[in-house]
Amino acid sequence: MSERTDVFDKPDLSGKQRRHLRSLAYGLKPTVSVGRQGLSEPVLASVQDAYNKAELVKVRLERACELDRKEAASALATATGSHLIQVLGRTVLLYRPDPDEPVIQLP
Repeated sequence: MSERTDVFDKPDLSGKQRRHLRSLAYGLKPTVSVGRQGLSEPVLASVQDAYNKAELVKVRLERACELDRKEAASALATATGSHLIQVLGRTVLLYRPDPDEPVIQLP
């Protein structure tokens, strides 16, 4: 399996690591909502703020959001330097390890 690198030179996560992160996120509530404004600066700032508290962030794409859910998820991951873990319905799961003290240990 070849490792792919994206814009931020992060190695892609394996399937096992993604499954582990999805299991950790099962009980999480969405902390950021994307509405009519789309991926605006306040939304990106909210995601950055959420990363100050946790490495795993759930984002809810509200029905008023006119963006395609998969395109919005990909753009959000790119804009925040995150790994896109899952798009389930209108909920997006993002992961970005803390560069100094990672809390989540991946298998």
